[in-house]
Amino acid sequence: MINFENDMVKRRRGNTLEKWEIATVKAMLAKKYVPQDIQAYFSRPTRSINHARISEIRDGTKHKGIKVATEAELDSFLKAWPDIDPVTGLHIQGDELLVKAREAMIAAVHTFNSAGLHFKAELFIVTSVIAWTYLLHAYYKREGVDYRYKKGGAIQKTPSGADKYWELGQCLAHGKCPLEKGVINNLKFLTGIRHEIEHRSTNRIDDALSAKLQACCINFNDAIKKLFGKEFALEKRLPIALQFVTFDGAQRASLTGADLPPHIATAMDNFHNGLTEDEQKDPKFRYCVAFVPKVSGKASKADLAVEFIKPGSPQAETVERVLLKETERPKYLPSQIVKKAKAAGYPAFNMHDHTLLWKQLDARKAGKGYGVMIAKTWYWYENWFEKVIEKLAEGWKQP
Repeated sequence: MINFENDMVKRRRGNTLEKWEIATVKAMLAKKYVPQDIQAYFSRPTRSINHARISEIRDGTKHKGIKVATEAELDSFLKAWPDIDPVTGLHIQGDELLVKAREAMIAAVHTFNSAGLHFKAELFIVTSVIAWTYLLHAYYKREGVDYRYKKGGAIQKTPSGADKYWELGQCLAHGKCPLEKGVINNLKFLTGIRHEIEHRSTNRIDDALSAKLQACCINFNDAIKKLFGKEFALEKRLPIALQFVTFDGAQRASLTGADLPPHIATAMDNFHNGLTEDEQKDPKFRYCVAFVPKVSGKASKADLAVEFIKPGSPQAETVERVLLKETERPKYLPSQIVKKAKAAGYPAFNMHDHTLLWKQLDARKAGKGYGVMIAKTWYWYENWFEKVIEKLAEGWKQP
């Protein structure tokens, strides 16, 4: 039996008139508009206004303190009406926060996917932070949470005199934040990277952050559907991206972060070290995909660029092993490599031997993928330890 209960359309909260709308209603009543007609002007696909709200304004039982809109303001409203996005049904002014949230995330993805740009990750992070901030503002506004900074009960103001609203960090810290832990971790990570790249010159960090950026996109789409409705999803606006490259060994090694600026690499490591293993594996924190060239027996399946694998299947377990091996690999200091070699059955192997061996094999050469420089300290990957054991097993001795 199919259960449709979760797909039933529920009445959204926030079906209330804003102050500017109440002022406009008063102006329309003064012009002898019929209440039923006025109701039609303010109901839309994203919000249904009960005729009783219009009656309350007409009878003066509510909103007495709000002034009537001027004739110019009423004319401006009527000229712009219905002022609704035909794709989503969102009102450009009434749903401004949600409209801005969607457009900012669309702009972030388009920017990252644009050819010829050299600082895509930085541009994506800044724009996506704006998108998430607007999304959470829209949510808090609907839920009746005042998302303005206050001090001693007084609303804080910007230098220009406007109300000072919460930035993303404060939105995430609020007790009524609707986002899951993995989503919050992802956004805290990206805002931390944003702080590191502000006013600094960086090398390209796009590849090293791609898993977190992908998770950010999917998280946003999931959140906007869950909090506001499936009709506001972005997947129809953002099709699959195509690229011109495959990955050979040198290219794959470059994706591990070997060329990251030290301050970015340190910030990433510090954040990761503060998470549990399960939190780091959470796809809402980072979303990883393994691309494996494949040959299919059926022509129809051979043309699929993306194939979905059932969770728990042998194929899924294989992919998981690939992802865990290729992302966020363990790093070892030289002393730790020596200690591991001794424990593996080579007690005579020492630091001097290790230095001679890596120099002999030119193991730090860019593209070999044996390690990474972080904040002036070289760290070795597991594959270097395997190479050390391989050479010792072959009988390597000091030259």
